[in-house]
Amino acid sequence: MSSSAPLPALTILDAVALTVGAAPSDAQALGFTVFTTGDVPAELGLDRAALERAGFTGKAGSSLVLPQAEGPELVAVGAGEEGELDAAALRDLAATFARAAARHARIALIVSALGSADAATAAGVLSEGTLLARYTYTALKTEPKAIALEAATFSVPGAADADAAVAAAVGAARVCARTAVIARDLANTPPSHLTATKMGEIAVELGERFGFGVEVFDKAALTELGCGGLLGVNQGSAEEPRMIKLTYQPEGTSTGHLGLVGKGIMYDSGGISLKPSDPMHLLMKMDMGGAAAVLGAFTGLREAGAAASVTGWLMCTDNMPSGTAYKLGDVLTARDGTTVEVKNTDAEGRIVMMDAIALAVEEGVDAIIDIATLTGAALMALGQLTAPVLGNDQRVVDLTLAASAVTGEPLWQLPLERKYRPQLDSDVADLANIGGRYAGATTAALFLDHFTRKTPWAHLDIAGTMAVDADESWRSKGATGFGARLLLETALTFTKA
Repeated sequence: MSSSAPLPALTILDAVALTVGAAPSDAQALGFTVFTTGDVPAELGLDRAALERAGFTGKAGSSLVLPQAEGPELVAVGAGEEGELDAAALRDLAATFARAAARHARIALIVSALGSADAATAAGVLSEGTLLARYTYTALKTEPKAIALEAATFSVPGAADADAAVAAAVGAARVCARTAVIARDLANTPPSHLTATKMGEIAVELGERFGFGVEVFDKAALTELGCGGLLGVNQGSAEEPRMIKLTYQPEGTSTGHLGLVGKGIMYDSGGISLKPSDPMHLLMKMDMGGAAAVLGAFTGLREAGAAASVTGWLMCTDNMPSGTAYKLGDVLTARDGTTVEVKNTDAEGRIVMMDAIALAVEEGVDAIIDIATLTGAALMALGQLTAPVLGNDQRVVDLTLAASAVTGEPLWQLPLERKYRPQLDSDVADLANIGGRYAGATTAALFLDHFTRKTPWAHLDIAGTMAVDADESWRSKGATGFGARLLLETALTFTKA
């Protein structure tokens, strides 16, 4: 990446050495897993009673740092109940240790048991949890205080770095973590530093590096295409809009054609329906988290060996109030000819995405998955840890649910209740852009469903999961990159029905 691109964490991640085996002599911090029951590793130099007097019980997510007069710092890492240990718990365990050892660049974790995970899976999730937990956003820090991770070693029962399956799992974990790190850096970047134009430039650079095609459509091209949704939302902005089309083709015969659509509102003021000036407004630089997740996922497709063809559409613009901004009562015309009455300019995400979904249908994709920081209703319903998924095709929804179980990014299926569809009727146009007071996540999905024209489709609403207020498990404070790893996993398993 060029020095002007706001993706410093990508360079940091690529430089981390990941190995599986005995802890090296130069490790500055050694972590040892401790369960809530059973023996305590002798290397810690304390028995269970001593640990408990210090307030450490082995509970999952807990840690106790034991400074030493000489040699590496020792860390007791809570592993919870041994019978509950699985791949997701190992990922979280590694994240706990990585944070506890945040003052050190070279760390090693000794894991005594793997629970239901095999050695290769364990090596992969331990690597992934470590890389994600050590993420910090440093692009605008003149003197970053965070210590960059240089090397991480994992001692895993039955595994060695020389094992092909283990080495492959560690390599795949790096690729997977990279997708989220890119999405995090993009979403954390202030809107003055990441415009729609800049997003297009970054996509071009990433495409050249990671093996996917990029086509950037400016305002004139969007006008020619008839993308009235994206153009309408952009009317109030001093910055031009961009539609960024991403294309990936596997080297062999394609197993199907998957379309990915990402909402890319670079900053969402609400437009004429202005948001209140509160902490949530500050987070609206992350309203392009869906587009960031799609772009991040694309960086992993080639290296992960995705067998499906994948096309992505990132719909990027600010949503700003001005004398030229679109207004309540305006009627916009989508790419497919549908007319939409604007009843709230802060329901802009679905308006820009309607053009992309229409284009995906024209492209003849076998299925569409869209991802968007779309509704406050999703946040209110499921909080900051779980995102709702809705769709018109259970097979596609199930693919996302299966992927979420692998990546540890929780989804919960909500019903696409079509009895709410009349709420979107308009007296002057084909559709209105909002429904009634209730079931906002569902009515937003129903709006998008109109443009799928029955193409198999699933919708991920990541408004709640886009950010966290404090470090938690593998999620670092700020943008989480939620969805990037999930989309990559979905693409790897996708086949035409």
